[in-house]
Amino acid sequence: MKITAKADSERFESGADKYAAYLETPEGRLRSDLTFANLQEFIPLQANRSLRALDVGCGTGATAIRLARLGIHVTLLDSSAEMLEIAKRAAREAGVTEMTALKHGDAAELADLFPMQSFDVILFHNVLEFVDDPVAVLCGVARTLRGSPAILSVLVRNRAGEVFKAAIQAGDLALAENNLTAEWGQESLYGGRVRLFTSDSLRAMLKAASLAVITERGVRVLADYLPPQVPRSSDYERILELEHKLGSRSEYAAVARYTQCFARLSGGAV
Repeated sequence: MKITAKADSERFESGADKYAAYLETPEGRLRSDLTFANLQEFIPLQANRSLRALDVGCGTGATAIRLARLGIHVTLLDSSAEMLEIAKRAAREAGVTEMTALKHGDAAELADLFPMQSFDVILFHNVLEFVDDPVAVLCGVARTLRGSPAILSVLVRNRAGEVFKAAIQAGDLALAENNLTAEWGQESLYGGRVRLFTSDSLRAMLKAASLAVITERGVRVLADYLPPQVPRSSDYERILELEHKLGSRSEYAAVARYTQCFARLSGGAV
């Protein structure tokens, strides 16, 4: 992915083990499990083996491997060689190397990296927050989608979720008020800025790239604010089930930590 500053870029070039460890936490597992559960609603359970997917900013490859297990050929794209090495090992251990391909590259160069209309499914999870020009990157994504039936899944940080996080987790009312209109927030795993989105701003960017929104889902509505007496690990399945129900209802999705948006090419777009 093309990051907004050199310092931001370096945090993704290294520290892959830190990110892998985060994915094993209840918060990381919820983000991955919820986004994949939502994604499965748009992918046939018995996927046609001709389907091809692209995971942009694939990280450790966890989601791509899940897609490969459904019989979908997945290309994993990341700017971090360290991340790709972890993804390569994970694919080998999962026995899906024949269904995966690794590509070292930048999200901003999609139009140059792949031919037009290459993919039936594109994952763009937690990447748009860090690119210089989100609309330009989305235009590159649109060019690589294989016609109007193809699906794009975008996951971004929700500004409203940052308001609740500041107020409930940190007890910082000044920061909560500031986040009401903030365009940037603070990313906690590596540090540095992260772009914040509203439903309207994300929809406007997708529309500018000739992409039409199908639906939106909220990811991690209340799990981050549960009291200590609720065990995150032993009650994980109950939390996951509740989160999935909340995320599909617009009134709760509106304040989730993340927004997952599904989109297709607008009529006549190439």
